[in-house]
Amino acid sequence: MPRLTILEGSTFCICDDVGDIDRRTHGFYSEDTRFLSVLRLRVNDARPLLLSSGKVEYFSAAFFLRNPLAGGLEQDVVSILRERFVGESMQDVIVTQNQSMERQSFELELEIEADFADILSVKAHDFALGDPRRAKPLPKRVPIRFSDEHNEFVLEDHDDGAQTQVIFSERGEIDGAKVRWKIELEPRERWHLRVDVIPSLEGDHVVLRQIERRFGDEMTRVRDSLAAWRLRVPQVRADWDDLGRSFFQSVSDLASLRMQRGGRIGRLPAAGMPWFMTVFGRDTLITCYQTLLFGTELARSGLEVLADLQATEDDPTIDAEPGKIVHEVRDGKAAKTWFHTYYGTVDATPLYLILLSEVWRWTDDAAMLRELKEPALKALAWIDEYGDRDGDGFVEYERRTERGLENQSWKDSGDSQRFHDGSIARGPIAPCEVQGYVYDAKRRTAEMAREVWRDRALADRLERDAEELRRAFDEKYWTDRRGGYYVLALDGEKRQVDSLCSNIGHLLWSGIVPRERVDAIVDSLMGEELWSGWGVRTMSEGDAGYNPLSYHNGTVWPHDNSLIAVGLARYGRWAEAQRIVRRMLTAAGHFQYQLPEVFAGLARQETPFPIAYPTAARPQAWAAGTPVLLLQVLLGLRPDRTRHALETLAPAELPSWVGRSLRLTGVRAFDRQWDVRVEDAHVTVEEA
Repeated sequence: MPRLTILEGSTFCICDDVGDIDRRTHGFYSEDTRFLSVLRLRVNDARPLLLSSGKVEYFSAAFFLRNPLAGGLEQDVVSILRERFVGESMQDVIVTQNQSMERQSFELELEIEADFADILSVKAHDFALGDPRRAKPLPKRVPIRFSDEHNEFVLEDHDDGAQTQVIFSERGEIDGAKVRWKIELEPRERWHLRVDVIPSLEGDHVVLRQIERRFGDEMTRVRDSLAAWRLRVPQVRADWDDLGRSFFQSVSDLASLRMQRGGRIGRLPAAGMPWFMTVFGRDTLITCYQTLLFGTELARSGLEVLADLQATEDDPTIDAEPGKIVHEVRDGKAAKTWFHTYYGTVDATPLYLILLSEVWRWTDDAAMLRELKEPALKALAWIDEYGDRDGDGFVEYERRTERGLENQSWKDSGDSQRFHDGSIARGPIAPCEVQGYVYDAKRRTAEMAREVWRDRALADRLERDAEELRRAFDEKYWTDRRGGYYVLALDGEKRQVDSLCSNIGHLLWSGIVPRERVDAIVDSLMGEELWSGWGVRTMSEGDAGYNPLSYHNGTVWPHDNSLIAVGLARYGRWAEAQRIVRRMLTAAGHFQYQLPEVFAGLARQETPFPIAYPTAARPQAWAAGTPVLLLQVLLGLRPDRTRHALETLAPAELPSWVGRSLRLTGVRAFDRQWDVRVEDAHVTVEEA
């Protein structure tokens, strides 16, 4: 059954196409807890029929329905409009109208349940990321009590005090978990019902007068926030429709994924819908890097939040070590059943240093660097003291808690680290791309140390470390087989995990690849085994473990391709970078311009359109960030900190498929705004 998700921050609703919440993985969620597991609408004890439904904005949806042939109603005599708004709470407005020339009588019913399940337990029942056959049973529905004084249902979790209030604007007949209204309508007459759903982990109770004011203020706040966001981000006008529409969708998706964390701290992007509406270190950092064309507000918030969450103790129960950047944060019930903060990520810590440097390069904000010097130095210390577990110069991972992730790179599924013959590598695992991140992080931090912190000794040491890492990496990870490439990883016995994977494109992004190796790497990325025609696959067709429908072993990930495109441009391989831009944004058009987290790796010549991965997150932060970064690649935009200018490194002439005209206005860099134009295939940048 189709699934529709409406969200605002970390509060969201998953429902079907008539607006029903029907247990399973549906629900109204807040703070990683399901506060409503059933909300079913019936007319004369039958499900209404769908006319049309969809999102209005990311925080609202509308469902246009008609009466079922039940209880004596003729076809299409009653229309039902169901409008839903999600803010910190949820509000439904149901409007029935008699569309006939005769008086109509019918019964409308709402059935309501709550189980207060934690979101990770519900996720286990989703075939995408769990195994419903082995998942633990979800909690039973909690008892409901009706408050006649307030005309509301109150659902309470007596284990920890969480509570859901469901307040009705009209009185009906109560039958257990159901409310029924007997409705009589003259021709063209309407009947209105408002249903307010208020979640509270602490069991706080609100009254109707507060609800009316609260929802009015909340609607205004959310709509104003979206309007301000759209005004603040750059505007695109493009002949190429796939580019313009994908960019606009990214703006909306990233607005919907913004969440508040830490009170005084501003918004930052959650990882993705529906199961990852929370802070994820890696996802946050990469999304912020992808979207610096929007300005640096998201990135600054991300850096501050992650600094506040940086590990301070060695705690094997949560895979934490001093200086390590957090992997994931959970609240509510999920924090009690799994972790509140979990640190099982090998790459977020060097990525933190990369983003910190990149924000500085876009702003020349030395004060920010001085403010975040301490978490940066702690991150460096983690890389050398804990990241390199055995002192061989490479950063590796191995979980220390049985509840943690077995694989802790971006390809974190349990079967992602495979040899060419398909066998699974055993840890500790040293992923190839992570060595590239560390190389880039040390070179960038050396620059920050020399120019802002005025620590020349640290800068010199980091540059030596980076060059030694580059030499050792080339020696240990390179193989001459299959035309020459860098292997996926080293395993616990320092053997090459020799599958050919998209990770090699991240090595171009980091700059660790020597010039003499570039041709071989590019040939591998764009060859038939890795290149699907829609994008670079996560694993090559030539490897035994390849499966175009496997989460990390043959699918195409948009964010992965965006970083590969940046790497290709870094080494001047513009034709290949532009090929990724074109195919990825063309693929977006087949997904209603909303790139999913991942899609199938089937070859383009075999499919007339990219094949959806059935349970990919949409919207998902780094997929939403992909069109933004690809536009930056296409235009060759780069900040020049020494001149406080935005410049273009794009080739002298762009391909004809870009269109004759493209304009990007309102790019912010160095506290100024810049306009970028493409006219007759030439890119120009000027201060606005």
